[in-house]
Amino acid sequence: MTDIIVQADNIVHTFGGTVRALDDISVSFERGIIYGLLGPNGAGKTTLIRVLTTLLKPDSGSAHVAGIDVIQDAKGAREKIGLAGQNAAVDGYQTGRENLIMVGRLYNLSKRQAKERADDVLERINLTDAADRQVMTYSGGMKRRLDLAASIVGRPEVLFLDEPTTGIDPRSRLGLWEIINELVADGTTLLLTTQYLEEADRLATRIGVIDHGKLIAEGTADELKTQVGGDVIEIHTGDELASVADALRRGSIAEPIINTARKTVTIPAPKAATSLLEAVRVLDDSGIEVHDIALRRPTLDDVFLTLTGKATEETPVPEKSKGRRSR
Repeated sequence: MTDIIVQADNIVHTFGGTVRALDDISVSFERGIIYGLLGPNGAGKTTLIRVLTTLLKPDSGSAHVAGIDVIQDAKGAREKIGLAGQNAAVDGYQTGRENLIMVGRLYNLSKRQAKERADDVLERINLTDAADRQVMTYSGGMKRRLDLAASIVGRPEVLFLDEPTTGIDPRSRLGLWEIINELVADGTTLLLTTQYLEEADRLATRIGVIDHGKLIAEGTADELKTQVGGDVIEIHTGDELASVADALRRGSIAEPIINTARKTVTIPAPKAATSLLEAVRVLDDSGIEVHDIALRRPTLDDVFLTLTGKATEETPVPEKSKGRRSR
């Protein structure tokens, strides 16, 4: 049988008795993987993590982590998990080393054990040189790495990372990706929420998409992309989004998806190059100027837009186009 390490069944949670943040959601995944959880802001991702990490009791449903009921035995569950939230939860007045030793002591490690674990983790995240500086002198990326370090001092079986790379520079993000992959190689299981679809594509073994508190899709990145179906045409068009979408509808090309954040319109391209030529003809006949039109493979961004009708706050750079036309 599959070794399920995280399982949430029919979780419901409301705020103020009216806002249904989690709506009968069920999620499970096996040991030794990275499970990516995607969804728009307010979809329920952080609320679900708070339930699974014992920080929030749901209205109904059950949840188990590493075989422990997180609702009935919160203390036992906390011994099995680590959590790095959206904001670095470290003490700016202490040094990096002092922060980690303090966390180790909270895990009931002896002073010697806590110091040894702190030294080991500082080396793993490349913060040894800054270990004895006050954290208030750290850069944003360094603080995020230290926060991740604090979450693994207790060597958790399951690590929950809630948008761990939000707000840090690309170089620091790549460094955190390396650390995350090393943790999984060492046997840690991860649940990762992210707004960076490239991050989920690169790291996650399996991905769940959550919207309005419900799990609306699940699978590998390739399986989710298959739902979009073949190639897609992407049109960059500035402020003419509505006009482009209307022209494509009138031309019976396909139902367009508008991404206002990126100022693009995308449509399925079941016939690849033939579909591209047809879209170009329709736009030319309508007299609409477009900045760029290209044929490419679908990305997780396309999946996200198709499933939720919304764009994420951050969108990845498009893959290399197969065909391009600029005006």
